[in-house]
Amino acid sequence: MLLPHGYEGQGPEHSSARLERFLQLAAEDNMQICQPSTAAQYFQLLRRQVRRPWRKPLIVFTPKSMLRHPDASSSIEEFTHPRFLPLVPDREAHDASRILIASGKVGHELRGERRRRKDTSTAIFLLEQLYPMPRAEISAAIAEHPHAREMVWVQEEPGNMGAAGFVLPRLDRIAKGAGLVLRSVKRSPSASPATGSAKAHELEQKTLLALAFTIASNN
Repeated sequence: MLLPHGYEGQGPEHSSARLERFLQLAAEDNMQICQPSTAAQYFQLLRRQVRRPWRKPLIVFTPKSMLRHPDASSSIEEFTHPRFLPLVPDREAHDASRILIASGKVGHELRGERRRRKDTSTAIFLLEQLYPMPRAEISAAIAEHPHAREMVWVQEEPGNMGAAGFVLPRLDRIAKGAGLVLRSVKRSPSASPATGSAKAHELEQKTLLALAFTIASNN
């Protein structure tokens, strides 16, 4: 099942595919819930679904803007990678002091904000598979940054929506096992999935990205 989902300055029905409702239904390995970040990851995800000898429902959330986003494009070589990565670790940051973890297009925006800030102390992980959560892969990626002291979950959705309610308790256990403090950055809880105003959305998004870096460095 392919569902458009992403905060792009449009109205509520354009923004949310109600990710949180699918995560509420996820238990006992009954389905797969994913947000691939690149064309190659999307290809490998579909390939995995076809080649597996067993069948489980696959729910894929993809923002429309990533169809033409340059950061979502992939080289031919990336399509030859052996498998889908449920977590994409950060190959640009080395021995970071803090870690941001996000799913969906906000991950690309966080990496763009990092380049703008010329930040070299923050690693950004892209969680491509929300359920089943890739705990081993997250722990292995954290281990590559032994001096990290905190991890921040960043999502575009309001605090009462999106993956936060599902992801944060699980990330907290992983973070505590690695000796990290877990924080989160998200929009304020809201009755509506989105403002419906492009200007309000742009202001919210800039604030979200800025807070993702300042909460990690100032708390």
